Amino acid sequence: MLTYSLEKRGSTPLYHYLYECIKSDILSGTLVAGEKLPSKRSFAQHLRVSVMTVENAYAQLVAEGYIRPVEKSGYYVNPIETMPTSGAQLPELTETGRAQAFFLDFKTNHICKENFPHATLSRLMREALSEKTGLLDPLQYNGLAELRHAIASYLLAFRGIRVSPEQIVIGAGTELLYTLIIQLLGRDKIYAVEDPGFHKIARIYELNGLRFRYIDVDRAGLSVDLLRKEETDVIHISPTHHYPTGIVMPIRRRQELLKWASEKSGRYIIEDDYDSEFRFSGHPIPPMLNIDTEGKVIYMNTFSKTIAPAVRISYMILPRELLARYRETMGFYSCTVSGFDQYMLAKFIDGGYFERHINRMKNLYRIKRDTVIDAIDKSPFADRVKIMEEHAGLHFLMRIQTKLDDALLVRLAEKEGLRLSFLSEYMHAPTPEDAHVMVVNYSGIDTARLPEAMRRLASILDGSDDTKSENL
Repeated sequence: MLTYSLEKRGSTPLYHYLYECIKSDILSGTLVAGEKLPSKRSFAQHLRVSVMTVENAYAQLVAEGYIRPVEKSGYYVNPIETMPTSGAQLPELTETGRAQAFFLDFKTNHICKENFPHATLSRLMREALSEKTGLLDPLQYNGLAELRHAIASYLLAFRGIRVSPEQIVIGAGTELLYTLIIQLLGRDKIYAVEDPGFHKIARIYELNGLRFRYIDVDRAGLSVDLLRKEETDVIHISPTHHYPTGIVMPIRRRQELLKWASEKSGRYIIEDDYDSEFRFSGHPIPPMLNIDTEGKVIYMNTFSKTIAPAVRISYMILPRELLARYRETMGFYSCTVSGFDQYMLAKFIDGGYFERHINRMKNLYRIKRDTVIDAIDKSPFADRVKIMEEHAGLHFLMRIQTKLDDALLVRLAEKEGLRLSFLSEYMHAPTPEDAHVMVVNYSGIDTARLPEAMRRLASILDGSDDTKSENL
């Protein structure tokens, strides 16, 4: 008679645990093809369980083809290929991607959690849930109409972008929208990314099997001269605030790129306006979309930077010609963002809360930026660094006078609990001239830890190359 220790089942339902035990014996060859199983009643008595438990376990095994019932005879094991085990222990699955805890992280931009609008968003979500009209209706392919209208109104009022809500497509993060653009434009196109630039774009193109080029960035942004030397159809740029150099593309270069796009059918410019709201001096820089008269610019932005990374709501604005193609070929797609979240965000924008949140965060980030720069100016290594591109966005550059290479500096800093990144990390083929430029992301750092962080960084820069190398 089969015997199983049912006490080891934990919270698993009794019948399901019994089913798993019998299935395991069949797969391992302990129970062979043609072997008869105990009757339901005798098996139940032997295991001291109900007949219903055995009956449900047998029923699941029959449904999956492991056993077969024979009328007036009982249940028999079906012939299947056994799966012997090698005795080797399988590797334990562990969670990956969890961020390492650093004393201070200058590489990653985090939000200031204490300034997240918890109360407002919670109230707006409750209001959205109480207003049952339309909340449970299927969403249009391009997202909730109320949210698209709210975004269009906000863009007109604060970014000078005049666009129809119909041209806006809502998506769960920019990574998804990039993938939709690839499907829309075609995998036969040749894409181009900025060098240095945001590596994730190149990774997305690579994983989609696309041909793409790295185009160097000069002091005015992506080089048109180099672009013309490459066979390219679609370029990805961040003209308002390039990452990581911080360059703002001047009007002349924007016009040159639009001219390049207009010279051939099928050419497009993807404009990533990822943190345009956080400009601390002067008026916001108008987007390239505003001077596009031929429908060559696909505009992209996200609420992950302005509200929180966990708010996976981004949007793109399609030229009318591409919008018609999108409707025809991809209009069957469902919107990937929850309708509840879209209703809440629409209320957040329409109620003026988003504008007030942006203004509050701009003031906070300006103070935080000034505090970081002040800490650097008062540090022991102040005479060996130069601050650059500090007037916009949530990062700036710091050139360091040192003989240590960037990779070594990163490893030494990690040993001191500091997380650093350098411009060379964002380059496809870095040269010695590109070394020693630190990319300082400051939005989420604890300013109270800055004096100690400056002391630790000074100790790294003060050490000799040979001594530091020996400690690794």
